[in-house]
Amino acid sequence: MKTLLEVLAKSLVDNPEAVSINEISSDHSIILELKVDKADMGKVIGKQGRIAKAIRTVVKAAAVKENKRVVVEIIES
Repeated sequence: MKTLLEVLAKSLVDNPEAVSINEISSDHSIILELKVDKADMGKVIGKQGRIAKAIRTVVKAAAVKENKRVVVEIIES
């Protein structure tokens, strides 16, 4: 799921080198902290959060296969 999120985020932003993902795992849940450049925040979030919601939906769908719960947090670096 971390690589999936990384591929999605890097394809959206202008500065893919600034994209980093921190993974925090527990028994049945994973928190993925997506850090992007300040200038790319709008591209990752989208109008009214539509792109962020779509990213979360795709990652959650991948997590269902592994019986995990995933939370994607978007953080400005």
